[in-house]
Amino acid sequence: MSSLALTLPIPSATAKHAKLGAALYDGRRNWSVSTKLWEKPRTRRGFGLCCKAELSELAPAAYGALLLGGGLFAYSKSGSKGSLFGGLTGSVLMASAYFLMKEPETRALGDAIGLGSALLFSSIFGLRLASTRKPVPAGPLLLVSIGMLAFFVMAYMQDSLPA
Repeated sequence: MSSLALTLPIPSATAKHAKLGAALYDGRRNWSVSTKLWEKPRTRRGFGLCCKAELSELAPAAYGALLLGGGLFAYSKSGSKGSLFGGLTGSVLMASAYFLMKEPETRALGDAIGLGSALLFSSIFGLRLASTRKPVPAGPLLLVSIGMLAFFVMAYMQDSLPA
């Protein structure tokens, strides 16, 4: 198995061929090939090729979905148009940050948009928690927003450093 090479259908990958058991990085996703020929394929499209996306790549999308779901829930429960607008705005900002962070040329801009919107929502949920003194829903959303703020600070610092 030492000299077997497999052509991978990744057009933007840095290498056209990879030995079995090797990993490729195409700028967005880490790809790996199964080391055992007798294993069942991990994906339905190719033999042993799977995407190993990091959880950090999905964090802005999950946060945007949480904001959208919270806004829709608050609107359906109490008719709060402010919560609906905030949820829609947050999901649009996080979706734009997510898609901008995927490309190396626009990664810093996506980090900055995510950082600004996480700061905005942290202050909104902090003010709401201080004014209502009810721990739910502002408390958990404040904690998640502070966590996303820390995530975007670290991502921005990592992406803005010279290579």
